[in-house]
Amino acid sequence: MLISVQTKNMPSLSVIIITKNEAANIRACLESVTWADEIIVVDSASQDDTVAICREFTPLVYNHDWPGFGAQKNRALSYASKEWILSLDADERVTPELRHHIVSAMTAAQHDGYYLPRRSQFCGKFIRHCGWYPDYVLRLFKRGKGAFSNNLVHESVVLDGTIGKLSEPLLHYSYRTEADVQRKVEHYATAAAVQMFQAGKVASRFDAPLRAGWAFLRTYGLRLGFLDGQAGYAIACMNLRTTYLKYRKLEALSKPKVS
Repeated sequence: MLISVQTKNMPSLSVIIITKNEAANIRACLESVTWADEIIVVDSASQDDTVAICREFTPLVYNHDWPGFGAQKNRALSYASKEWILSLDADERVTPELRHHIVSAMTAAQHDGYYLPRRSQFCGKFIRHCGWYPDYVLRLFKRGKGAFSNNLVHESVVLDGTIGKLSEPLLHYSYRTEADVQRKVEHYATAAAVQMFQAGKVASRFDAPLRAGWAFLRTYGLRLGFLDGQAGYAIACMNLRTTYLKYRKLEALSKPKVS
């Protein structure tokens, strides 16, 4: 049974979210954090109703170009004014149970930041294996103690202080349809290849097939994806495809330019 949260002496909280064409997700995300002291959204030229929906919940909606995930989240962080920061993606939801754990953690303040376990859904099914759960992500931290790495993709919070863990999961509706899967595979593969190339990495023609095969075996076998049934097999195939494209794109970037 959930114990009601007492907010009278609760430390203040800023929720930060970055968006681009998230009309299908953002309302449910915002509804899950209406209890926060402020909600900050940084949008990047959405062409759907994302901005209009956000303005129903908060006046703190800003528009910026797209510099990559890490830099964009740091922009959102720069607008925050409260004691604590909760960073969310538009396809994530804070349950009432998680809210209670967040408030308790902020009130106790035993650490400067907290990992949240994340439970992700794939095309209608919550996944328990494949390396997807508990998938701890550092999302709750004291303002001034943390900032985001400047990665184009797979950014993370760099924290100056101690870190604890919460036990109640953040819900993640990451892949709703097959179209979502195909779109994100292409996006993440491209961003990851560029990021690797900028870091000085190169790829040969052997990397893509070898690494892709290993990605499938690791997901489906070593990480017990087979226990998630058809969804686990689909995720293993998705990881194979993403890895293959990533290294093929890196290989193309690695080839000397012909003048």
